[in-house]
Parts: sequence; C-alpha cells; structure tokens
Amino acid sequence: MNVLLTVLALVTGLFTGALFGFLDVPIPAPPELPGVVGIVGIFVGYRLVDHLDVGVDVLGVVGP
Repeated sequence: MNVLLTVLALVTGLFTGALFGFLDVPIPAPPELPGVVGIVGIFVGYRLVDHLDVGVDVLGVVGP
C-alpha cells in the first residue's frame, strides 16, 4: 500500500469535507456512523472476494 497516496487521499477528503461544511452543502456520503461503517463493509467485502479469488464475470455472462 502506498502510504503517501493514502495520506494525500485523507488530506483531500478533509479539505473537501471542510469545504462542504463551510458552504453548508450536504456531503455526498452518509452523514452518520452506520452509513460510513456500511461503506467500510463494502470495501472489506470487495477485498475479501478479491483475496479469495472468487467471482463471476458478469459482462462475460450477459455480453454479446
């Protein structure tokens, strides 16, 4: 994992969140902890399936 990229992503997120708060605009993310935890769950589930090397090529199944 690239630590610099992670830190830059965090700084960008903090800046963007502060800007949304300053402009009093709703953020395009869940504003409550359960919503954020749900997004983390989606990420962890995706990484788990990738790690287990299982899945279905949906485009291969429905494509031409």
